Amino acid sequence: MQPSVKIFSGTNSEYLASKIANAYGDKLGDINVQKFSDGEFQPVFQESIRGDYVFLVQSTFAPSDNLMELLMMIDAAKRASAGYITAVIPYFGFARQDRKDKPRVSIASKLVANLLTTAGADRVMTMDLHAPQIQGFFDIPVDHLDSSAIFIPYIEKLNLENLTFASPDVGSTNRVREVASYFNAEMVICDKHRKRANEIASMTVIGDVTNRNVVLIDDICDTAGTLSKSAAILKERGALSVRAFCTHPVLSGKAYENIENSELESMVVCDTIPLRQQCSKIEVLSTAELFAVAIRNTFENKSIHSLFIHSQRKNK
Repeated sequence: MQPSVKIFSGTNSEYLASKIANAYGDKLGDINVQKFSDGEFQPVFQESIRGDYVFLVQSTFAPSDNLMELLMMIDAAKRASAGYITAVIPYFGFARQDRKDKPRVSIASKLVANLLTTAGADRVMTMDLHAPQIQGFFDIPVDHLDSSAIFIPYIEKLNLENLTFASPDVGSTNRVREVASYFNAEMVICDKHRKRANEIASMTVIGDVTNRNVVLIDDICDTAGTLSKSAAILKERGALSVRAFCTHPVLSGKAYENIENSELESMVVCDTIPLRQQCSKIEVLSTAELFAVAIRNTFENKSIHSLFIHSQRKNK
């Protein structure tokens, strides 16, 4: 009997997992997460997965119960004799803790990588890790999808003239440079200095944005302080308009208020994390089709290289 693909969802990612399954041409597998009165929970597969390719969809945004639930789903699948287990993590939480940037701190993203592997995952599929080198924390294959495959077609439809791409900080320069290269466009860098986490002390712009339509690109939008500050200083430096494209809408604290009151024309995000409230400036693009194709290619042992379009330079 040939193994089949079965896609299951964690509790708080069903909104996306159902779209991925639909794009794949199937329905979500039957899993029940039992809740106990003391706060514990237990994932239970309601159908046989023996020998199957099992894809477990769960973004590990807050609370940390989402990560724990994913680990338990992997463990349950392993003990149910699944043939191949892939953890599909659209948003990989704790990715910003990827190094010792101060004494006596945890490298949490490495710890999470160890936990996923120990639980029994054979493969990890994710999107826009905060630091691409996190892939090296794993001793199992990692499919690192790129949101530019979603953002670039959208930007093309805007038909913006005098287009310039901007990095909201030095850490995003490589990501922004690749997209700018696709459009044969210029790029600038907003160099920021922080007093402490989530608080910007100062920011300067490296490059000229006079009479340019600027597109900011980043992987994570947390409090939206960086993006708001970047948009303001870019407009001060003569930009005609400023738009932002961010993969993961963490949007904590006063993020929605900051975005609404910012100089941004709009902010486009992916659905790797569900929005907690509506905002007139935020538009959500779905990652479902991209993950569905990646799942199909993984099952059929095909390359996923075709999903990366940012390396193709646009001819003008």
